[in-house]
Amino acid sequence: MYKIIATEGKAKSAEFKTVHGTVQTPVFMNVGTVAAIKGAVSTEDLQGLKTQIELSNTYHLHVRPGDKLIKEVGGLHKFMNWDKPILTDSGGFQVFSLSSLRKIKEEGVTFNSHVDGRKIFMGPEESMQIQSNLGSTIAMAFDECAPALADRKYVQASVERTTRWLKRCKIEMDRLNSLDDTINKNQLLFGINQGAIYGDIRIEHAKAISELDLPGYAIGGLAVGESHEQMYETIDAVIDYLPKEKPVYLMGVGTPANILEGVERGIDFFDCVYPSRNGRHGHVYTNNGKLNLFNAKYEKDMIPIEEGCGCPACRKYTRAYIRHLLKAKEMLGMRLCVMHNLYFYNTMMEEIRDAIRNGNFKTYKANKLEKMNAQD
Repeated sequence: MYKIIATEGKAKSAEFKTVHGTVQTPVFMNVGTVAAIKGAVSTEDLQGLKTQIELSNTYHLHVRPGDKLIKEVGGLHKFMNWDKPILTDSGGFQVFSLSSLRKIKEEGVTFNSHVDGRKIFMGPEESMQIQSNLGSTIAMAFDECAPALADRKYVQASVERTTRWLKRCKIEMDRLNSLDDTINKNQLLFGINQGAIYGDIRIEHAKAISELDLPGYAIGGLAVGESHEQMYETIDAVIDYLPKEKPVYLMGVGTPANILEGVERGIDFFDCVYPSRNGRHGHVYTNNGKLNLFNAKYEKDMIPIEEGCGCPACRKYTRAYIRHLLKAKEMLGMRLCVMHNLYFYNTMMEEIRDAIRNGNFKTYKANKLEKMNAQD
């Protein structure tokens, strides 16, 4: 299922075989929270942007259109017309991000829907049932993402509950995968390591969840308030206590620099809204730093966002034209910027894989960071 092809220090490049195809790692998962990439990017577009995995969100799809509806029409792959792997986030992050709308108990979490205010209960079993209805390739365990700088006593209690929840997730997923009407009977469960920035809590939690022998593991609860240095220190502390023969996913991270640092520390999977969110605001990534296309200096700039880039935007359009679209609030401007950013991220991951497999990742990383530190 997971086969390491090459290593350089802790950096590794692997193949991860799933029922929906083989993923080459390290990989960046393109975020389509409600089964669509924001910025009018279709799944057909994603195929041409080198996307390997699409990520959608359990809580948001449960709220609308409803996971039962998606199951009725044949599952998320069929619903959104995507034939490659999909990872679904468990809804656990919403326990953090919707803190004003929820109440946590041992059984699970009661939410007030951010859409219409109705009460929603989600625990480990409910999260697994929703993700089973969606039929995603990889389902994430239901957890609590405690704030990175939370009180130690609170974090300790939260992590212990997350471990109990993970065991319930595993039992429920095994049950669901055995049912006749389950869409994806090969759905994979990834456990999530929590512990804020307390290295010792992280390590003990990693040891506990590793015993469950799951198909993969994630490091959660980072990029939620701590510094980049604290994030890297936390990864360094915990990475050796997660199974080396399983993929590791750093949730919600990050910038190109964050990804390069994560890869060097042994991370396989990444996801982040940055490429699409920044693109919708006219901020585009290049190998020579990030550009803000709203800046007046691009008004008559008749070259692509990045010369030599093979994305749909750079092949056919200029900075001046895209800037005009953004200023005129035309959707096409956002769409072109988002497609460029996703292509940039996915191409960077391709370069990272090649660099590890060729034994020159350290040099690649240094050169990439030096060039990208240029500012607009």
